[in-house]
Amino acid sequence: MIIILSILVLVAVATFLFMNQASFGKAPSGARLKRIQQSPNYRDRSFQNLNFTPVFAEDASKLDMIRDGIFKISQRKAPSISLPSVKTNLHQLDPEKDVLVWFGHSSYFMQIDGKKILVDPVFSGNASPVSFMVSSFKGSDVYTPEDMPDIDYLIITHDHWDHMDYQTVLKLKSKTGKVITGLGNGSNLEYWGFDPKIIVELDWFEQSVPDSGFVVTATPGRHFTGRNTKRNQTIWCSFVLQTPTKKIFIGGDSGYDTHFTKIGDEHGPFDLALLECGQYNKSWKYIHMMPEQTVQAAIDLKAKNLMPVHWGKFALSLHAWDEPIERVSKEASRLAVSLVHPMIGEVVDLDQFAPTPEWWKGIN
Repeated sequence: MIIILSILVLVAVATFLFMNQASFGKAPSGARLKRIQQSPNYRDRSFQNLNFTPVFAEDASKLDMIRDGIFKISQRKAPSISLPSVKTNLHQLDPEKDVLVWFGHSSYFMQIDGKKILVDPVFSGNASPVSFMVSSFKGSDVYTPEDMPDIDYLIITHDHWDHMDYQTVLKLKSKTGKVITGLGNGSNLEYWGFDPKIIVELDWFEQSVPDSGFVVTATPGRHFTGRNTKRNQTIWCSFVLQTPTKKIFIGGDSGYDTHFTKIGDEHGPFDLALLECGQYNKSWKYIHMMPEQTVQAAIDLKAKNLMPVHWGKFALSLHAWDEPIERVSKEASRLAVSLVHPMIGEVVDLDQFAPTPEWWKGIN
């Protein structure tokens, strides 16, 4: 009995120490918590989706998810070879050009109307609190924080590890002008040493005007947040980015729902919508879209062009690595939706969306 109790104590202490690492962040408190509690989206001590959103589908359960994770993980189809990429020197881009560069998954850089914008950067090689889990595909990690120029706006859609990477944001701290994120997430950033004066936290439908001609509006997603065991203490967001010449929809993570039509009606049309198309599963269909729904969401948003993200870097579900882009391409073709799918590092001209080759073909 003494041995068993000793083991349990050691496990409890080890868990406590692990969960109290700086990378897990810090829960909102003080004036920030009071602001959260006054949000119309905060009820029953947590943020809520616009519509009822169960974590698991009706015919699934947490037990099913654990079982699949243990017994079906070997069925994941990762790329058989190193993924192709282009190493663009972001420090030497023509400042007069409006461009986008994708880094895999949901990380991308945009230069628009003279401003440099970085979204959900993850350059550490992992999307988890430990280095031996959720590793990036070979060839997908060709960029580092050092490759980034000075950033005017660092946009973080939510606090999950595959969107808000502790090691990456620490290294970007000295070259970041403003951080724009969801309400509550500033607590993590302040804990990590970011100057509170540069952090802009937005609730859904709130706006920020970081510079003349630039407006960022926080809009809903259908998802959840949490870097530890307590969920939904910070809000998850999509963002409408209005610049002097363009309007971009930054999707973050979301299940399909009526909010896309609402955003499209209020803010559309968009020159480009960046929407998730990967890491889905029928068991969690309410918090991650299926690829066909991604195309419908772009239509709902009144997007002129769709760029699917949230694929091509990490295996966070059980589908094959290239299944998301195959399915979204087929549906986009069927519904005549203009699709942009650059390889990692390739420069996309935001003034003239040219067809991009299906670079993933032939990689098994």
